[in-house]
Amino acid sequence: MTPHTLTPTVARRDASSKTRVALVRPKKPLRWVTTAAVAAAVVGLHAVAIEGTDFKPELLVDGWKGMAAFVGDAFPPDLSWEKTLKPGLEATLVTLWIGLLGTTLSVPFALLLAALAAENTSPHRLVYQAARAVLSFFRAVPDIVFALIFVTAVGLGPFAGVLALICHNTGVMGKLWAESMEEIDAGPQEALRTAGANRIQQVANATLPMVVPQFVGLLLYRFDVNVRSSLVLGLVGAGGIGLLINQSIKSFQFDSMLTHILIVLVLIIVVDQFSAWIRRRLAA
Repeated sequence: MTPHTLTPTVARRDASSKTRVALVRPKKPLRWVTTAAVAAAVVGLHAVAIEGTDFKPELLVDGWKGMAAFVGDAFPPDLSWEKTLKPGLEATLVTLWIGLLGTTLSVPFALLLAALAAENTSPHRLVYQAARAVLSFFRAVPDIVFALIFVTAVGLGPFAGVLALICHNTGVMGKLWAESMEEIDAGPQEALRTAGANRIQQVANATLPMVVPQFVGLLLYRFDVNVRSSLVLGLVGAGGIGLLINQSIKSFQFDSMLTHILIVLVLIIVVDQFSAWIRRRLAA
């Protein structure tokens, strides 16, 4: 056999390699075409969005005088104790309590719906779909809409804000917790099922212990979000310092408004630091 002569096996391998190369090469232009098409679609969507929202930065530049006048009316902030600081601090505590109760009181409902909405813990496919639908509804309706509904039912005040946050937070936390349950290792749950444990025992002894760190992290995150949301709920009469901010704006007392905003800033920083401290303690 000469050096240039190929055995049948080598020839087949060589032909197979050439075939694979021939099959792989056309994919590169196709990938570039797909990338270009996606980029063009994204640019087109942004163009439509800019047109649909009347996004015109030049209007912001032209309106700088109005913004400067607004800021000038707000400075210096009103630091009188009886008129501004004392009511602001009291309302800030109410805002904090709204966020706290809206978070903690939603935990039982969110936990129950999460267990029913996770594929590995739900007892039946119909129950799974029903629980998912309930969570989707609670998430789809904004908390401010819930607040308007409950204000008409229980009247103005923080109770309506607490009820609104319970409903919306149940949907959000239930969805996040259900996804956490679905991502865990199925081994411990399968072992308990093999040993004869019922579904409740499987969830309580296998699923929940494995997702406690994720649950606590998500709970702290939602508490942080709910404190901010409770500020907005005050604008529709659900109590808290958001109500005072709304009243200050309507009465053109922009110096009092600025004072309340500064109090809110301090509250948010304190809540952030507290959440970070809890996370560090849990990670230690």
